[in-house]
Amino acid sequence: MSGESYLTANKASGPNSNTRTEPFVKVIAMIATLGGLLFGYDTGVISGALLFMGDELHLTPFTTGLVTSSLLFGAAFGALASGHFAAAVGRRKIILVLAIIFAIGAIGTALAPDVDWMIFFRLILGVAVGGASATVPVYIAEMAPANKRGQLVTMQELMIVSGQMLAYISNAGFNAAWGGNETWRWMLAVATVPAVLLWFGMMFMPDTPRWYAMKGRLAEARKVLERTRAREDVEWEMTEIEETLAEEQQQRPRLRDLRQPWLIKLFLIGIGIAAIQQLTGVNTIMYYAPTMLKAVGMSDDAALFATIANGAISVLMTFVGIWLLGRIGRRTMAMIGQFGCTACLLFIGAVSYLMPETVNGQPDMLRSYMVLLGMLMFLSFQQGALSPVTWLLLSEIFPTRLRGIFMGGAVFALWIANFLISLMFPILLASVGLSGAFFIFAAIGIGGALFVVRFVPETRNRSLEQIEHYLHERLANAEERQAVLRPAVKKTF
Repeated sequence: MSGESYLTANKASGPNSNTRTEPFVKVIAMIATLGGLLFGYDTGVISGALLFMGDELHLTPFTTGLVTSSLLFGAAFGALASGHFAAAVGRRKIILVLAIIFAIGAIGTALAPDVDWMIFFRLILGVAVGGASATVPVYIAEMAPANKRGQLVTMQELMIVSGQMLAYISNAGFNAAWGGNETWRWMLAVATVPAVLLWFGMMFMPDTPRWYAMKGRLAEARKVLERTRAREDVEWEMTEIEETLAEEQQQRPRLRDLRQPWLIKLFLIGIGIAAIQQLTGVNTIMYYAPTMLKAVGMSDDAALFATIANGAISVLMTFVGIWLLGRIGRRTMAMIGQFGCTACLLFIGAVSYLMPETVNGQPDMLRSYMVLLGMLMFLSFQQGALSPVTWLLLSEIFPTRLRGIFMGGAVFALWIANFLISLMFPILLASVGLSGAFFIFAAIGIGGALFVVRFVPETRNRSLEQIEHYLHERLANAEERQAVLRPAVKKTF
């Protein structure tokens, strides 16, 4: 019996279940998403620390970009490696290793004696950040019941933006209390605490039922389901997992599987979903907001304080995103997010281009606050719609036995896009100004909007196995239709 027919026969189960979420699932999600908190803190803290480490580390504009983007370069390869090894050794063990790397990276950056060591340890930290971004959403998606998967996976995004807000508050707090020039190392060292908590918590967590089943350990898979599902849903989900894996003959994940046309298309769609989330330029705001606000006339203290507003609106709108995911489709949310972000990029570009830089010889503060308003509107669409649905879609759309590898590849693309944008943004800012930079991001955003309309699938109200069957049929049938049309087109010409 296929997943769709089983669902039809069991209206109370799976995506249509009205049973409450088991408390153990919430505990699992809270502990695993400490990886997201670390992701957010380690990417956000550099925005304030950069204002104060420059003199001690003798930073130039180029090395400033390297210090910021080196983490992102490491993250790309961390995502790729963790995606590969997660299929072999399990999602849980990967997260345990990442917690150790987080701690090493945090301590290393805090103690770095010069810019070379800072870049090296930021690379190490990036491996952990990228690994967490690829592994934690998959771990939660495979642990979560189908009817609560959207909300639980989106907790990762909530923890990311909470980590960024915590970093902004930490930066402003250290600066207000002791002065940033003396305490930027403490800003970086604070990340060691959640890394230790993540490692300790994951020691007591199981791996996912789908990973156990993929390894032939069906008794352990059932045991995890019995702890994380309502009693009436255990048999339904175990049946779907076994049927899907039987269809795939439990083959070992291989890159050669990409020879199948529908899998190539699905992998490319995943890469596109990951890339467009970064190509909006979101992380230029998250990493360089104080620098940008200083450039439009704010003081150090005002810029650091204003950046807290970015973190606060990100957290608030992520709650809105979690609420929306339970009520509207993934595709609809992606469209709202992409179109909204693009409009806000145009707004920031227009404000910085049309409004005067100075009034009576002083920086135009109205222009500064209008740019900040544009940032807050942008983050409302980004964190309230586009970012949550991006991580959720990436955790859902790939087949079970290839989920780790495909997720790693897609997140690799996300981090490479993030790395290139973060590295080039200071140069872009110097060459074409704030308005030119944001007009460029807006033009890219229009292309991203066309991609969303054309390619992003709807996955709401389906189990992971049903999503796999649906996308297989959709993409394979499209390939068959094209194969039929090609001879007809040739005869026409």
